[in-house]
Formats: sequence, structure tokens, C-alpha cells
Amino acid sequence: MSDNFHIVLCTCPDSQSATEIAEFLVANNLCACVNIIDGIKSIYQWKGKIESSQEQLLIIKSVKDVYPDIERAILELHPYELPEVIAVSIDTGLPDYLSWINDNARTI
Repeated sequence: MSDNFHIVLCTCPDSQSATEIAEFLVANNLCACVNIIDGIKSIYQWKGKIESSQEQLLIIKSVKDVYPDIERAILELHPYELPEVIAVSIDTGLPDYLSWINDNARTI
């Protein structure tokens, strides 16, 4: 059962965009839960320059079948030209927790 689940990571520039995306995903049953981690510092290359910015990290728990809808929603709501959207498979987890994710995430 655990091979059906993943965590999607997405960074946001501020609390407002992070909360808006998280609330949309949960309200539309695209995921069971989103954790928002504030105060991360990202250092990256963008258009030939090294950049640094304070961001918020979304940790989105969902089922793999919903990924295209999550990606589409983030692309529509996110202020960045190229947002981070990365999915990482969940190898194993508490069966009841995985069942809860399964019960609360579905395609729209």
C-alpha cells in the first residue's frame, strides 16, 4: 500500500502564498495535509547569478495519482516564474496514517 504515496515539496517566497497554496490543496482534497516550515534560507543559481532568499517550505502529503492536479494548482497559484515542485516517494509509514492520506486525497 505504501508505494501509492508521496511527499511533494514546494518553496514559497512568503507566508501569504504558502498559506494560499496549502489551503487550496487541502480544501480541494488534493492532499491530506500540508506542513509549512517558515524561515528557510535558499541559495541557488538563477539566470546566471547566485541568489539567496528567505522562503517557506511546503511539505505536501498525498497520493501519487493526484500529482498532476497538485502540480497544475501550484503553477496557477505560485508567484514564481519557475516554482520548485518535487515529489518524493514514501517507502513506508504508519498504516493508519497512510490510510488517512488515502482517504483525504483524490483527483479533481
